[in-house]
Amino acid sequence: MSTAQTGPGTGTPRTETVDTDAGPARITWLPADDARLVLAVGHGAGGGTGTRDLTALAAALPAHGVTVALVEQPWRVAGKKVAPAPKTLDTGWRGVWPALTAAGLPVVAGGRSAGARVACRTARELGAHAVLALSFPLHPPGKPEKSRADELLGTGVPTLVVQGGNDPFGRPAEFPPGEYGITEVPGGDHGFAVPKRAGLTEDQAMEVLTDAVVAWLSTLV
Repeated sequence: MSTAQTGPGTGTPRTETVDTDAGPARITWLPADDARLVLAVGHGAGGGTGTRDLTALAAALPAHGVTVALVEQPWRVAGKKVAPAPKTLDTGWRGVWPALTAAGLPVVAGGRSAGARVACRTARELGAHAVLALSFPLHPPGKPEKSRADELLGTGVPTLVVQGGNDPFGRPAEFPPGEYGITEVPGGDHGFAVPKRAGLTEDQAMEVLTDAVVAWLSTLV
């Protein structure tokens, strides 16, 4: 069951609450006119959908025929500060999937950090059209031996990783070979913040991200 709050006009953002087996989740829709696909993106374990990368994608993609669905996991909707176990995150994501596919459009599953892991783990079973992994946490900081590469390599669908060049959870050069693309945001950390020495402003860093995603999505449909 879901309940929606609709904005005053076509293309206006709206929110939808969806019941899942992990509790109520929330989708914020940023609709495109004549949409050709949906990009559904989940947040990380340390924040919600207001991060710079998700905000940039939500602002940029509707003009390119891509409806953006920002998905808040049940633990965030409930006001909790600590994310649950991965299995529970997957349960929440599975619960919103019917709402994401209701329009009959191809759905690209995406997310940042922990949300990227969820998208990778569930892509094949849910029938995702592709996966967008932002700041994929390849390993815990300082522990490269605890690799999560199997999640990324096992998506079974076209996959793009966008990774900060200085991400302590995995720099681009650390990623193993595989059937996926990877775009580097020069100097970016796990949240895509860039130091002055990187030679990029924050806005320019987000342009690198959004340009790469727009170009990649254009190849999918």
